[in-house]
Amino acid sequence: MTTRVFLVRHGSTVLSVEDRFAGRTNAALSDQGREQARSLAKRLSKESFTAFYASPLDRTMETASILAKAHAQTVHPDPAFREIDHGVWEGLTRWEAETKFASMYSRWEADPFNYSPEGGESGLAVTARAMPALLSLVEKHAGQMICVVSHKATIRLLLSGVLGFDPRTYRDHLDLSPASLSILDFRDACHGRLTVFNDVAHYAKDGGAIPPLPEGRLSKVWGKGNPAKS
Repeated sequence: MTTRVFLVRHGSTVLSVEDRFAGRTNAALSDQGREQARSLAKRLSKESFTAFYASPLDRTMETASILAKAHAQTVHPDPAFREIDHGVWEGLTRWEAETKFASMYSRWEADPFNYSPEGGESGLAVTARAMPALLSLVEKHAGQMICVVSHKATIRLLLSGVLGFDPRTYRDHLDLSPASLSILDFRDACHGRLTVFNDVAHYAKDGGAIPPLPEGRLSKVWGKGNPAKS
């Protein structure tokens, strides 16, 4: 029995286009971001979702609401999936943060998992709140399909945790576009794998099909001969 978690980054905002730090900052979707979300909603309209969850910030709730509308469902806000808090860097461009807080920025660039800007969160702190929430949903919705709309750093940290990447390098090795789709498949809370990553095929006019559940390509947990296979 496999549980599918569709992880969606919210659509574009004015701040994301300007490459500003916007963790706790409550930026709304731009017109482009709404169009991105509508394109993804059309692409996902035939999927059978059991529930929709989202960070409570406006940009994630609006993205999730656009997706959920096609399924006549409501969105459950969950603060565990909010974005990383950048503290004193909130609202600054990356150049401004690096210029005004050179020493702090240098330490953060070297290890964003264990270090945080003043007044902000480390990647470790985000993982500590977001990972238990994700695994709780996997157990709650065993064998079902759910959608979680979150943020760039939070999703990358979740993927690092599930896949066992060195989380200190999550900013170097993983990137996510606005309104991108990633899919995690779970056999149970201890066995998860990444099936789709940063997929934006819906940006194109003809959209894109959702890849089917892969079978028989990894360990026995997922392949043939497993009595729990479904």
